[in-house]
Amino acid sequence: MSANIIDGKALAQNIYENLQAQIYAMKRAPRLDIVLMGNDDASEIYVRNKMKSAEKIGLKTVLHRLNKNDTEADLLALIDKLNVDSGVDGIIVQLPLPEQINTHNIINRISPQKDVDGFHPVNTGMLQNNEEPYFVAATPLGIMRLLQTVCTDLSGKNVVIIGASLIVGRPLATLLLNQECTVTITHIHTQNIKELTQKADIVVAACGVANMVKADWIKEGAVLIDVGINRCDGKICGDIDFAAVQNKAGAITPVPGGVGPMTVAMLLQNTIRAYMQQHG
Repeated sequence: MSANIIDGKALAQNIYENLQAQIYAMKRAPRLDIVLMGNDDASEIYVRNKMKSAEKIGLKTVLHRLNKNDTEADLLALIDKLNVDSGVDGIIVQLPLPEQINTHNIINRISPQKDVDGFHPVNTGMLQNNEEPYFVAATPLGIMRLLQTVCTDLSGKNVVIIGASLIVGRPLATLLLNQECTVTITHIHTQNIKELTQKADIVVAACGVANMVKADWIKEGAVLIDVGINRCDGKICGDIDFAAVQNKAGAITPVPGGVGPMTVAMLLQNTIRAYMQQHG
């Protein structure tokens, strides 16, 4: 039996329709300011997609461009300006940043109330304490929504996350722990990852290694969430070998069309949340 395909694109479209209705009922459109530093090709694509999706639902975006040779002080000054501008509801600084920039300094400078990426220590700390933060990072939030379409009750599920990044792995682990899952996070020094995933009810692959997870890595009926975006023979593929596992898994997200669309949808949802928190 083929796995149930978890359609992130369709779910995101439903969310967009909801968000659009909310925006139409507001006094003004929420505004998301995006800071792009340098000329990284992937970042250009990501920013363009975010702005295009925002425009479709009536959410306003403003793009601020800085040269790759600009200083950290230049970037911090721009963030300070956006923090105090009441017309700006959400701020994101597109990562990665040029090597002369300390990313932690930049993230820490963004107001927690405008940190729609959910990376500020105030937001991550509140999440860790099982309190409601201003914002949760968009990709983990999107993954939770995807999981809820196939797992009505996550309590007691054994989850393995491949990848311990601050953007995906760690905040996702906390969200799952808060739902009473048993969570294992693996990383580059973890031994025998395969033995861990073979026992998991849910496997989340976010390691950036193309087709790493094979059929013999998973148990029958496992739910698989693929966060990876890789190039395989000129095509986009994930961290899970989709063709190999699709007749063994219970459910799986495709790449593309799974986690990616949900990440953008959750970012825009966070921006509307920012507007509502700041302006009622």
